[in-house]
Amino acid sequence: MEPETNQNEVLILVCEKSIPSISQQNKHLFPYSIFYNFSAIIFNNFVVDLNILDWNHENLLALALGPAAHVWNGSTLQGLESIDLNSSFKYISSLAWIKEGTCLAIGTSDGEVQLWDIETKKRLRNMFGHLSVVGALSWNHYILSSGSRLGSIHHHDVRVAQHHVGTLCQNKQSICSLKWSVTDQLLASGSSGGILNIWHSDPGVKVQSQPLKTVPHSSAVKAMNWCPWQSKILATGGGMKDGILRVWDLNHEKIIQSAATDSQICSLLWLPKTEELMTGQGLPGNQMIIWKYPMLINSSQLYVNFLPNQYDFASTYIMHLSKMKLKKHHPDILSLAVMHRIGNVNFLSIL
Repeated sequence: MEPETNQNEVLILVCEKSIPSISQQNKHLFPYSIFYNFSAIIFNNFVVDLNILDWNHENLLALALGPAAHVWNGSTLQGLESIDLNSSFKYISSLAWIKEGTCLAIGTSDGEVQLWDIETKKRLRNMFGHLSVVGALSWNHYILSSGSRLGSIHHHDVRVAQHHVGTLCQNKQSICSLKWSVTDQLLASGSSGGILNIWHSDPGVKVQSQPLKTVPHSSAVKAMNWCPWQSKILATGGGMKDGILRVWDLNHEKIIQSAATDSQICSLLWLPKTEELMTGQGLPGNQMIIWKYPMLINSSQLYVNFLPNQYDFASTYIMHLSKMKLKKHHPDILSLAVMHRIGNVNFLSIL
């Protein structure tokens, strides 16, 4: 993972509708899909180890850029709301929608966790406790888990005044990914030091608690996601020195399958309709790959080059992928939001 950088970034936010240059080996993608480009030209690379893009079941898309988070309607891409920290000294380092409703949690670079109701446009509460950047958030009903760059994971019960109800520690390694399982029974945490931990669901745990399972990787575990149709199946993607896509069966504590990508895996999504996986890659390919599950056969690839002329395509790591449920009027269409390293966000639909 790249080191923390100066928070005083210069941001240029532009919204435009266009069709980028697309190279594809893929029958899944609509060749005439319209891509919207919300360009946030960020003059350093602090987005690499953060989680700043999320799309909820209410079809609301949230994207954090520097000290502000922007919310759009996922169907019309109309801007609905902006949350601004009103500070030149800190930035939004993570965000996550509650599973049901319009509550958005945001983590900040100074260790704060905030809750916002986007419908009423009000901040609900501030929660303190972390001493460093909150880089990952994940919801388990009314329990919000937050991971920091100092390696601590806090469980917050957002219904009560004394919100901090549990703490986990990942050997002081920066938490760069955090995901509750679909059944909310297990919590997976990935660190910049290459450690994947699986924790029990008890929110009242103490800092001395040990993970149920620890799996070392040769580089950061940023890409991670639970299978939505098979219990206790977890997919992970290794960083630059690893580059391996792995699918774990935690019931039997074994790897179902693995595939070498020869590239940094920055993000990962399951595609339930076709029972496939999609990965967002970094160098050298900077592409999206769709994998047949469970054999992990590379079935298709997509390269999107939508950059200002002064930026090298090598800078366009596919840093974040987020998906919306199948469209109501087109039940076979799945919408995706793709964020690049320099801040560009593209929208596309796949079959």
